[in-house]
This record gives sequence, structure tokens and C-alpha cells, in this order.
Amino acid sequence: MSAVIPSSKILNTEDARQRASDFKRAGRRLVTVNGAFDLLHTGHLTILQEARLQGDALFVGVNSDASVRQSKGPLRPIVPEIERAELLAALACVDIVVIIQDREAGHAIIELVRPEVHVNGSEYGRPEQWAEYPAMVTYGVAGYVCARRPAHATTDIIQKIQLLPRAV
Repeated sequence: MSAVIPSSKILNTEDARQRASDFKRAGRRLVTVNGAFDLLHTGHLTILQEARLQGDALFVGVNSDASVRQSKGPLRPIVPEIERAELLAALACVDIVVIIQDREAGHAIIELVRPEVHVNGSEYGRPEQWAEYPAMVTYGVAGYVCARRPAHATTDIIQKIQLLPRAV
């Protein structure tokens, strides 16, 4: 069995900042999205693919394990941050993945990349309602809202799993 080769798409914050700068110098339109991405599912895939269509390069901010625990409770994440990052990096629609330590990951990825567009799911409302909105205004970032697929959320999946009968 061969070892998993780390993806060249997973960057630390300084390398991601440099790559964003390089892309901008090359005239590429940058897009950001962030989240826990715990238990990657088709709802995530839909948003990531739609986000990628908004520009030339998609930077995905993955909330660190500590920040996910802070926002979703002590039993989350189910999948460790590096594994979540590896799964995202394997997707063709994702150009760069950065693990964000800050609980305010949306602010952090916007400040880091300074994209033209930041994407969120419709469950977060209009861009003016997003937690990231102050950073978007500061850096002149447009918001794009992706429609959420009903019953396609990690919490929904966890609830379904909890209803399964236990093996004896």
C-alpha cells in the first residue's frame, strides 16, 4: 500500500497569500468560500462547483478542528482538518485549500486572498447578512449566494446516521 501524497493544492496562509497575489498579477478573477466541510457531501459539491464558475480560481478556507468545535460543539468535526482539506483538494473545481485557524474563517480567507467574489449558501441570507460582510466591504468583495439543496447538510446526514439501528 502506498502512502497518501499530500496535495500541492493545500497551502499554508503565507503560501496561499503569495499564490493569490500571483494569480491576480496574471489577471485571474479570484473566488473564496469557507466552511467546516465535515462529511463532504453533494450539497458541498454543488456550492463549490457553482462558486468556481464565478471566477478563474477558487480558494477554499477550511475551518480548523478547534474552530469547528467552537461553533458546532465538542463532538465535531467528525473528520480531522487535514483529511477534510485533502478531500477538497482532490476536487477539480477547487484550486487552493487553506486550513483557517481563526474562528472567523470567512473574514480570514477574504483578508488572506482579497478575492473579487465570496460565496455562501442561501441559508446565510443575503450578503449584507453574512458574518463576512464587513471584510467584504473593506476589500471591495462582491457576494454570491448559492441555493442550498434541501436535506443536504452535514447535520442532516449525522441525524440520519444516528437513527440507524446499532449492530450487535
